Amino acid sequence: MLGERFSRRRLLGLSALAGVAFGRALPAMQPGASSGVRVVLDTDTYNEIDDQFAVAYALLSREAMTVEAIYAAPFLNARSKSAGDGMEKSYAEILRVLEALGEPRRDFVLRGSKTFLPGAGRAVDSPAARDLIRRAMAAGEERLHVVAVGAPTNVASAILMEPRLKERITVVWLGGQPYDSPSAREFNLQQDPHASRVLYDSGIRLVNIPTRTVSDALTITRPELERAIRGKSRIGDYLYEIFVDYEREHHKDPSTPWSKVIWDIAAVAWLVNPEWVPTTMVPSPILTSELTWRQAPDRHGVRVATRVERDAVFADLFDKLRRAG
Repeated sequence: MLGERFSRRRLLGLSALAGVAFGRALPAMQPGASSGVRVVLDTDTYNEIDDQFAVAYALLSREAMTVEAIYAAPFLNARSKSAGDGMEKSYAEILRVLEALGEPRRDFVLRGSKTFLPGAGRAVDSPAARDLIRRAMAAGEERLHVVAVGAPTNVASAILMEPRLKERITVVWLGGQPYDSPSAREFNLQQDPHASRVLYDSGIRLVNIPTRTVSDALTITRPELERAIRGKSRIGDYLYEIFVDYEREHHKDPSTPWSKVIWDIAAVAWLVNPEWVPTTMVPSPILTSELTWRQAPDRHGVRVATRVERDAVFADLFDKLRRAG
């Protein structure tokens, strides 16, 4: 159905395409149903502190999704010595979040790639990539939703290793900048441009949540967190403590206000309630070698978020953290 709709895009025009392409016409793209959707998380969890909130949010949103696996994604910044070291630290951090949640499962957490993609079209094998392929291909008609909130190395590798994933998964990826921006550069995208390009070029069903002007609305302060979740649950205390530690590390003048963006919960929120993260359908842009966007009206469609309802998302997250016990 998707291929047939996109093959007629020249006749439909852009505005009509935005109205029909994997929205109303494709039920699998309507998350938040009472039965929930099948989900795997791909996360560079130790990169900063927003991934931990996203992991907890997803696992506590049982009415909207069933989290079948969590994959550790590579990252490289001041918190890691290499991409592989970042992946290992993320793997360990996922386990700490699960412990704080009282989640007894451990075997559904898998290590991802130790490197970023070495070149265009060159996959990196990993337990995470193989697990993604196995889960997606073994399923019935129901699509697997892949919530990716880091460099999409594991996801892109799986797509390159098994091109039939195009018909089996929906990727909800937080990364990049809005498509009318002069630069596409953003941490997740520029960590692995080859992998990011796969998401746009492969024809995979993609929901993209940009950072600037969209997920950057999800700012929070320590006093707000303290009132909302401190002392309410073990996971709430854990998230509050890592927030405070991060503030001490990055905010050297306690006499001035400071807030932190909890970016990655936007990807989970789209699955919980798509009205909180409104999207529109557009032709997939081309990610150039200079990491800029080039518009291409004849390309297949992707869905992109235009804003985030900040208060609704935090209210839902905080309620679930308080009830976690």
